[in-house]
Amino acid sequence: NQQRSARTSITAVRDIRNGIIGNVYKGEAYYSNSRSSIGNGVDIAVPSTLNWDLWQGPAPRKAYKDNIHPYNWHWFRNWGTGEIHNNGTHEIDICRWALGVDLPESVTSFGGKYAYDDDWQFPDNQQVTYTFSDNKFITWNGHSRGVMKPEQPGRGATIYGSKGTIELSRESYKLYDLDGRPIKFEFETGGSATIDTMGAGDLDGMHIANFFNAIRLDEKQNSPIADASITTMLCHLGNMAQDARETLEVDPTTGKILNNKQAMAAWKREYENGWEPKL
Repeated sequence: NQQRSARTSITAVRDIRNGIIGNVYKGEAYYSNSRSSIGNGVDIAVPSTLNWDLWQGPAPRKAYKDNIHPYNWHWFRNWGTGEIHNNGTHEIDICRWALGVDLPESVTSFGGKYAYDDDWQFPDNQQVTYTFSDNKFITWNGHSRGVMKPEQPGRGATIYGSKGTIELSRESYKLYDLDGRPIKFEFETGGSATIDTMGAGDLDGMHIANFFNAIRLDEKQNSPIADASITTMLCHLGNMAQDARETLEVDPTTGKILNNKQAMAAWKREYENGWEPKL
């Protein structure tokens, strides 16, 4: 959630709080890429540079295959959480910040795996809708394998209000009126990677500096862990709704599911023996 340290995003959220686009009601988070097939993995020897046991952490132990490390683990349920929790975390977080909402009242997910017959275990195209109090909602559009629109950037968030619209990315803040006419654009001074597997850029340095300064100088943290954990919960709920294939009703004070006991079974993962959390 390094975008919370972006100057343009901070300015945009401040402007939203001051009513620049009226009453905000919708956040549209999206990510678009053209990821290729990960194939069907075969068992091979673990690389000498990798501690496979430590790398797996609390996950039940699996054999090492040639299509897991270093990046494709995102698409395996034993270790990963799919695109919504890989890249959706970033964009959903910006929408939630801009709308001023926390946990949702309901979650609905549609999608599936469409592009390749391979080991990928999550949807490669997915749409999730979160509803909140005050008649606000957030949508997540994840297109892992198939770029959405050539004129759109690979990722971003659009915030809708009663008086206008704001597009936010790691690079810029763009304000439009209700007719789609541009009012003002502001840009970051440094670049940031958007859809590669590293994602590095100036925002990382700014975000890390803010964290260090919070420790050393008592500077206000741009993204406290308690707040960041709420966005994390939204991503998990999106996956749970996808698996349930029905709208999940959520307790907005705890995040727990109210209408589906089977979905709630995913509240806790299966742990490798000896790695269970000590509560």
